[in-house]
Amino acid sequence: MCAEPASTTAAAVDLVGRGLAVFPLPAGGRRPARGGWHARCLTEPSRIRAVWREGDNIGVGCRASRVVGLDLDVDGDGQAVLAALAARVAEDWPDTLTVRTPSGGLHLYFRAPGDCTIASVSGGRTALGPGIDVRGPGRRSGGYLIGPGYAVTGMPYTITRDVPILELPGWIAKRLTILPA
Repeated sequence: MCAEPASTTAAAVDLVGRGLAVFPLPAGGRRPARGGWHARCLTEPSRIRAVWREGDNIGVGCRASRVVGLDLDVDGDGQAVLAALAARVAEDWPDTLTVRTPSGGLHLYFRAPGDCTIASVSGGRTALGPGIDVRGPGRRSGGYLIGPGYAVTGMPYTITRDVPILELPGWIAKRLTILPA
């Protein structure tokens, strides 16, 4: 486990250094303020330092980052569902940037394939199985993930697997709704 940045500004700068585009979420909230969070995604540390208000929480824009996030929920046991799927197709658990959520779930980050668009799907409707939500770049605006460095009622999102972000594995990609770019 890695040490967490001392501030949400530092955490946002760290995420940009990993190739992610971030935007501020209201302190204590999970939903962006109205008015186009997609256009407010930041990719330059100097810009973050200039506009970020300490205490803002962190959103990671999937489209702007060209990432797909798997949200493995505790309800539905998403971790066990993904592990069973990996075992069924004789693949290893993906060794990619991983964030633990306050509920004990996980967010797995993957680089999106360049030749397709992956939609955001939740509520047990993904082809990966129950307990796994997908946040993808989408066709227009895409989804977002809550970034590490963020806290909900004092419980943080923390990086638990501090490794580079992998390309979305084919065995996962072929199970998702993949739309032509």
